[in-house]
Amino acid sequence: MAAPTTLVPLNQYLKTTYRPDRDYLEGEVQERNMGEQPHSRLQGFLGYLFRLNQKLWNVRALPEQRVQVRRERFRIPDLSIIRSSDPFELIITKAPLLCIEVLSSDESLRRIHERVKDYAEMGVANIWVVDPWSRVAYYASSTGFQQVEGGVLRVPGTLIEVTLSEMFAELDEN
Repeated sequence: MAAPTTLVPLNQYLKTTYRPDRDYLEGEVQERNMGEQPHSRLQGFLGYLFRLNQKLWNVRALPEQRVQVRRERFRIPDLSIIRSSDPFELIITKAPLLCIEVLSSDESLRRIHERVKDYAEMGVANIWVVDPWSRVAYYASSTGFQQVEGGVLRVPGTLIEVTLSEMFAELDEN
C-alpha cells in the first residue's frame, strides 16, 4: 500500500522556496528529475544559445521558471522561452512560445507525457523534448512525440533554429 500523499495548500507552495523548485499538482508537491551532468550541460547550452540570440529571435530564456498551467497546477520546465514582448510576470501565466524539457536518465517519453499535455492544454504551441542519452530530440504535443527529422529543431514562424549535432556535441566536450 502506497504512503498517503500530504497535500499542501496553494498559498503555502507559492510562499515556499524549494531547492530545486518543485511542480505543484492540485496540492501535491512533486520533485523533478535533475542533477546529472548530461541534463545540466544541455540545459545550460540551450539557455546560453537562446540568451546569445535573444535580440535576433525576440525571446527571453527562463531556466526553471514556474509556469502556472492551470489554476492549481504549476510546472517548472527546464527552459521556458517567452517572447520579448510578453509582460513581466513573477510566475508565468501566459503560454510561453516554447517549453523545453531535457530528459534525465530515469525519465521516459511516457513519463514526461503528462508534463507535455499540461503545456499543450495551457496553449504552448511549441514543446521540445531532448534526450541526451539517445541523442535525439522530439517535437511534443498532447497527442504524442515526433522525432526531429533533418537535424534541426525549429519554431515555425520565427528565426529560431537549433542544430542537433551542435547541441549534442556539447556532451562530448571535456
